[in-house]
Amino acid sequence: MINQEANDRFEKGRGAQFNPKNRFLKGQYVQEHVEGIDDWEHDERKTQYIYDDSKTLVNKVTSPDVGMLYSANPYQGCEHGCIYCYARNSHEYWGYSAGLDFESRIVVKKNAPALLRKFFDNKNWVPAPISLSGNTDCYQPIERKMRITRQLLEVCLEYRNPVGILSKNALVLRDIDIIQDLARLNLVRVFSSITSLDEDLRRVLEPRTASYRSRLKVVETMAKAGIPTGIMNAPLIPGLNDMHMHDVLKAASESGARWAGYTVVRLNGAVGPIFKDWLEKAFPDRAAKVWHQIEECHDGNVNDSRWGNRIVGDGKFAELIKTQFKLYTKKYGLNQAKMEYNVSDFRRVKNQQLSLF
Repeated sequence: MINQEANDRFEKGRGAQFNPKNRFLKGQYVQEHVEGIDDWEHDERKTQYIYDDSKTLVNKVTSPDVGMLYSANPYQGCEHGCIYCYARNSHEYWGYSAGLDFESRIVVKKNAPALLRKFFDNKNWVPAPISLSGNTDCYQPIERKMRITRQLLEVCLEYRNPVGILSKNALVLRDIDIIQDLARLNLVRVFSSITSLDEDLRRVLEPRTASYRSRLKVVETMAKAGIPTGIMNAPLIPGLNDMHMHDVLKAASESGARWAGYTVVRLNGAVGPIFKDWLEKAFPDRAAKVWHQIEECHDGNVNDSRWGNRIVGDGKFAELIKTQFKLYTKKYGLNQAKMEYNVSDFRRVKNQQLSLF
């Protein structure tokens, strides 16, 4: 899949191949070109974890086209290393690069469960679904050790507040006991992100994620356990995985998914040059074609901030993707039921404890 002759320094196991400059920092050392700098040669970058005592956790989502009202992210940065990830840009706010830093400098919010309790105890909170992984994956590798996401689910269950989960990691199956309890009260939806069924593509596109087979197994296991589940076939990248949509949606439906969504890739901010560098090294034979097709989906640009258009794109190619998605979801019985969470059973645990005295 990868053309090693084009660039024999392509670093396997990483999405980004370099660290671009952080736009918020005036002075810094970065690796913008691998050739010619002895100190950078063969530098095996190990993942570092930065433990942060955050002040807040839940974010109100003001964008009307992303399908969520609130999000909570126990981790910033993501070791999965997906090359297209829009969350790369947010890593610059922490003082790091959106490139290699994003997938190797992981900020861990140790106090996230306590922050969520505090948030729910606020008398002004009106119960609504909170999406885990609105920015970075809540089940990335460090979660196996930290168990912060599990604790967040326990808090949601305790307060009876609905929660949505989106992940590329099969680690979500570890918490199926809590998720089942949430499902019995109609408080949870579990979505798996499945971009293709081509494992060769996954290893380059999403280098440290669970296999597609494992993700379909998550869908199947959740469905058999009575847990409402679906998939995100996102992002669709013209010339790389858009032609896989049919097989992905068919496999998801056969595994028990009830819903599916999609987005067309957009390369805002630092993601653009990071993705282009990766594309030219990984797929030099079709890099120009893929890049131009992405531009066709965003009015001649690879970045797009227009609400509505930015998610599904516009133009003839984007319209073709939209038409195919509607056809396949109808054919395979997806998106037939509306997703409605239970918001009527919310309770403030703190107030209940006080009433006992």
